[in-house]
Amino acid sequence: MNAAYFEFIRIRFLTMLAYRVNYYSGIIVYAINIGAYYFLWKAIYGDAETLAGFTVEQMTTYVAVSWMARAFYFNNLDREISNEIRDGSVAVQMTRPINYLMVKMMQGFGEGVFRLLLFMVPGMILATLLFHVTLPSDPMRWIVFFIMIWFSFLINTQLNILTGLFAFFVENNEGLMRMKRVLVDLLSGVVVPIAFFPAWGRAAMDWLPFQAITYLPSSVFTGRTSDAETWHALLIQIGWFAVLIIPIVLMWRSARRRLFVQGG
Repeated sequence: MNAAYFEFIRIRFLTMLAYRVNYYSGIIVYAINIGAYYFLWKAIYGDAETLAGFTVEQMTTYVAVSWMARAFYFNNLDREISNEIRDGSVAVQMTRPINYLMVKMMQGFGEGVFRLLLFMVPGMILATLLFHVTLPSDPMRWIVFFIMIWFSFLINTQLNILTGLFAFFVENNEGLMRMKRVLVDLLSGVVVPIAFFPAWGRAAMDWLPFQAITYLPSSVFTGRTSDAETWHALLIQIGWFAVLIIPIVLMWRSARRRLFVQGG
């Protein structure tokens, strides 16, 4: 049974490989985004050496690694689940001797592996050549960072699954999916690091899972956290991963009892 789930990873990876030209062009688009934010922050800093605890070099690295990490953890599982609920194909998949949500997680991971190898790595190399990106020299920081972006993928995927499952109850959750995407980019620290939020905003983020997606792993990568703070950040990610399992299980149980297929 476990082998079957791994097969979904392989199939999704090969599917993405068939459309790899889109991702090669995506590297250029992400490089343009990083460049736009790089020059924007350069203008904001002016003659200042630090802002909100970020040096200019740390901010440049933060912007680059945040966008590249986003390339790994980003997926459209919420839209896939929603479409399968609306067209009724979810009913067929639920009759199979596999866990539907686990299949979606594996498919998302297959896409993530593709993005990591053919998008994130070459994109980071390009960003390092074009901008003043400072890479960590400590191997342990690299190891912890890759562990943390794995949890970034898990937490972001959990939020996508929750958003997609809402289609069981509202039938059309397009607005919810768009709102979720904007909130993730804004509140996770991709657009603006959470350190620049007002005090009440930073306090609110402590009670939400968004900082665990981008801000915490990127802060570790840039060297803004001590060893103790790094392990604390990792524990926060693990905690949110465990917490988000609860609403997913509850929503899935409720959804299975009230499956309604439009036109089916």
